[in-house]
Amino acid sequence: MNIAIIQFPGSNTERETLMACRRVGLNPVEFLWNESPEKLSDFGGYVIIGGFSYEDRSRSGVIAALDPIMKQIKVEADSGKPVLGICNGAQILVESGLVPGLEDHRLGMALTDNKRVQGGRVVGVGYYNTWANLQISIPSNRCAFTRHMKTGDGINVPLAHGEGRFIIPDKLLSKMIKNDQTVFRYCDDDGNIINEFPTNPNGSMYNLAAVCNSTGNVMAMMPHPERTENGDVIFSSMKDYIEHGCQKTSHTLSFDRPHYEIKEFQPGGDSIEWIIDMIITDNEAATVHNALIHLGFHVEISRQTHWDIGVSGNKNDILKKIDTSGELYNSNKEFISKITEKENTASFLVRQKEDMISRAKLESLTERFEIVGISELKRGVIWNVTVKRGNFETVLKDILDTHILFNPLSHECYRIN
Repeated sequence: MNIAIIQFPGSNTERETLMACRRVGLNPVEFLWNESPEKLSDFGGYVIIGGFSYEDRSRSGVIAALDPIMKQIKVEADSGKPVLGICNGAQILVESGLVPGLEDHRLGMALTDNKRVQGGRVVGVGYYNTWANLQISIPSNRCAFTRHMKTGDGINVPLAHGEGRFIIPDKLLSKMIKNDQTVFRYCDDDGNIINEFPTNPNGSMYNLAAVCNSTGNVMAMMPHPERTENGDVIFSSMKDYIEHGCQKTSHTLSFDRPHYEIKEFQPGGDSIEWIIDMIITDNEAATVHNALIHLGFHVEISRQTHWDIGVSGNKNDILKKIDTSGELYNSNKEFISKITEKENTASFLVRQKEDMISRAKLESLTERFEIVGISELKRGVIWNVTVKRGNFETVLKDILDTHILFNPLSHECYRIN
């Protein structure tokens, strides 16, 4: 009953997780990301805890998902052992392809920026914390973490995240529903599934709060069952699953998602582009660079913020007001620059398909600062990749295939040069 409590740099809920495991008779052991991965074989199950691994650099969970320890977690999961990912742990499971359980752990879904929708309107974005009602929507024996519940049961647990909205292709979601992989859904106090805020606290598709892999032994859960005794049933179910020999189900899941497409970037004819560089060290770019180096790529990475600003009226006056507001960049550590031009370097513009940051900034500029004449605002990140060794295009393709720069389910990627 030794359970490895997996911690990455930035994880912060180890104490609550240790307590939850002990309450149900499991023996939790703290396990750091940089310990020998082979030692994981000594454990009967795994919990990847919440927090902000690698400060959510690039995007939540992706850097941790590429750490060597996750290769061994995949081996252990494939053998039938239970793996629970909570909040940031759920994001790591999604980015590693452990859920939803496609062949070869192919990426099949995304966890992205929250949007609180009420009456057809987005009433809020960004980080949100509350208590959430969850309802189990699958048979109890379908998942390692629901064995002590029955279909329709509910639990009330805390929720605290900024990127907890499940995005899944419609055809894949339909298969997951039929395959009983949509484990927990957000509901109201009476158990009604209502797809708007506050019942659905983050705009997640199908009110999803947790999903499992095809064989039922891996679950990605955004709310925090470890923070309350209300969630103990999930950990006691994990214990029961181990006691009965870690018998995963025989279910399979297949889905042929088209390969992502990199388009050539075409700026809008009437829009203004602001390229923002940093005066101080860019830790986010440094983290991505180090992760790629550890994966065997000989590259240099830099990052810029890209704003596409549509204006109508006196452009100079409007842009001056936007600049003065300080909403689009911090003049104490950033400045308006230009796209990097360097030998053996390619630049990729990555944008959210649903850009919650731009939406919030536009509302602030027009409502708080009362700037008139902004017709559109789009935000993106430019990743500049300088290849130091190897075939230029091959290296670029291999880097893109790691998905470290973008998740094709939630982002669009354009090549600038």
